[in-house]
Amino acid sequence: MTNNPPGLPPGELDISGTAAPKCPICDDIGYVTHNVPVEHPDFGKSFPCRCQMDKLQVQRQKRVRALSALEAFANKTFDTFNPVRPGLTDEQHGALMAAYELAVRYAEEPNGWLLLTGTYGSGKTHLAAAIANYRVSIFGEQVMLITAPDLLDHLRATYGPTSEVGYDELFDRIRNASLLVLDDLGAESPTPWAKEKLYQLLNHRYTRRLPTVITTNIDLELIDDRIRSRLTEQALTQSIPLDLPDHRGASAKVELNLTNLNRYAAMTFETFADRRGESLPEDDQRRFEDTINLARAYSEAPSGWLAFVGRPGTGKTHLAAAIAHRVKQRDQSVVFVSCSELTDYLRASFSSPATISYESRLSQVKMADFVTLDNLVIDKNTTPWARDRLYDVITYRFDFNLPTVITSYQDGDDMDGRLASRLANRARCTPTFWGIPPYSGGAPRRASGIVVNRPPRSTTRR
Repeated sequence: MTNNPPGLPPGELDISGTAAPKCPICDDIGYVTHNVPVEHPDFGKSFPCRCQMDKLQVQRQKRVRALSALEAFANKTFDTFNPVRPGLTDEQHGALMAAYELAVRYAEEPNGWLLLTGTYGSGKTHLAAAIANYRVSIFGEQVMLITAPDLLDHLRATYGPTSEVGYDELFDRIRNASLLVLDDLGAESPTPWAKEKLYQLLNHRYTRRLPTVITTNIDLELIDDRIRSRLTEQALTQSIPLDLPDHRGASAKVELNLTNLNRYAAMTFETFADRRGESLPEDDQRRFEDTINLARAYSEAPSGWLAFVGRPGTGKTHLAAAIAHRVKQRDQSVVFVSCSELTDYLRASFSSPATISYESRLSQVKMADFVTLDNLVIDKNTTPWARDRLYDVITYRFDFNLPTVITSYQDGDDMDGRLASRLANRARCTPTFWGIPPYSGGAPRRASGIVVNRPPRSTTRR
């Protein structure tokens, strides 16, 4: 390589047309070797140059963030948590409000550990995710939110030949996260390896007093003795019990545990904003109004699949909920659930005690009159177990052409191939791709009564 004349900045071209190296250590190769004797263990090995450290750090952080379920739980905030629920006594409502206030205080200043216990559907995961989302949105912290089974699946995957990250690196970053939210402790398979990994993880955070939020729906007596001793140490752990008894019948309990449509009671066609005051481009406004009309028509006679694909905050869940409300008014069995909550619901059948079998839970979703799978994401970070369960539902409902609404922020090459192929089947699915920006806020006008005199135009990709 020709050296630059004195004073020529690195990266500029010399008279020969050759760029001067930006790194004087490795000549932009990115790796260096150590000048050590032949007998030294580092002899002949390459190591990343110092100029690559920032890049490697960013790549590591991206890989760790990809493992977190925060994006899937973006809608679980303190603002969306409703402590007022039908069927609860004043005392139970008071306990739920107290749990909410304690979670808020912990989010503002996360010291020690926070343990949330209670039955499935009691709000544990929502409060835990709200804490994580608060720390990310307000303080920009590197927060890890992951279920115990998924965490162990990711650790096992590092042993595979295609893994992009080593076990030691992944485990170190999880156990040293500024805030770790470990959801559904006890739902994992209780193998000796799983018990040992969880103990190593939690013991590391215990000895260093690192902020940790843990949720579980099983009796603490069923948890490994070594972990239980740390969870019950009052000097470290604050406990939030959410054992809210359910006085409804068995069938009502099944629907409550799975369907969260009541959470979106305000999301109807009458409250859907038409965005006319936001000065959207004419094509986007027309496409937006066409999609509203398409959703209205589908809600009156659901047939086949309808998919809303677009950026977060554009109204996909609102339209899906509005359709589900219309269908439910006709006394049809409706399942409206996010995909992360669906896999949690199915996984809970393996917990002790479980009153509803796995087969019953899966059949309930597969054969319901109408299903909405909200925020459907299947990617390389989806565990094999969760991916297979989602495919069980998707394949069954597609093969039998059962009314199904799907929302997803994935598009194009990011979408799982098997899901994309089903959405592309125009004989059974009407996909709508939204290139419009998220809502800008303010006081938008309502869409009640919108009628656009043109056929739906919602299948053109932007």
